[in-house]
Amino acid sequence: MLVFLNGQFVPPARAVVPVNDRGFLYGDGLFETLRVAGGRPFRFAQYLQRLRRGADFLKMEVPFAARDLQEIAGRLIEQNRMPDAILRLTVTRGPGERGYTPKPGAPPTVVMTLHAAPAADTPASWRLVTSSFRVPAADPLSSIKTLNKLPHVLARIEAAEKGADEALLLNSRGEVAETAGGNLFWVDEGRPFTVPTACGALPGVTRAVVLEICQALGVPAGERIIKPDALQNVTGLFTTQSALGVVPVARLDGRPVPPSPLTDQIAGAYREMLAQP
Repeated sequence: MLVFLNGQFVPPARAVVPVNDRGFLYGDGLFETLRVAGGRPFRFAQYLQRLRRGADFLKMEVPFAARDLQEIAGRLIEQNRMPDAILRLTVTRGPGERGYTPKPGAPPTVVMTLHAAPAADTPASWRLVTSSFRVPAADPLSSIKTLNKLPHVLARIEAAEKGADEALLLNSRGEVAETAGGNLFWVDEGRPFTVPTACGALPGVTRAVVLEICQALGVPAGERIIKPDALQNVTGLFTTQSALGVVPVARLDGRPVPPSPLTDQIAGAYREMLAQP
């Protein structure tokens, strides 16, 4: 196994990051996670666009152009012989002195790693529980993937302790925001809906792909603010995330969620899109 670190392909044991790296000290950085299928990073350009937006917002440099990162990803996939995998790209502000204020001139840290694709025995549908942890509404940091993900980590721990597969996070206004690892969709009167990103949800790339699929299928999808109690009346529920794509939800807070043929249709179209050369 090889990883990419600051311009070199090295074994993991040699992929050493300084203890004064600001990503380690303060979570001062960004990351993107995406699916590799058939040797191709799926929708890599969209993930890189979000990474660039995040870097601009954090006033942080990404020292590689998009085409260079795409070339690096291709080499990493080829050298590791992992045509079906999960790729993670991490960029931090790099090493620095103690203190919140970053000093100019430090070279950013860039890491790219590959991980095993989802196992074949991954549950076909998930059990979802509402977390006690909240995300802020209308927070600009919600629109980028920073290294600060403690609410989502704690929500996942909480979900696991309750025997669930995933956590549903509400925002500071008590509205549905997102899941710990992705976005939430529901089906109501034959239409799929998701929450506006201003509710505190990450603008997920898989979320955007599902909206494209709905348009191609002639199914009008929409955005709507929703309170958690209203989810008890929907006729279908699913999550979207980069690693697993479209995942139906079978139970929410212990209550069964009816299966939706529309969810299956969208999931099938996503799998077909993922398999395209």
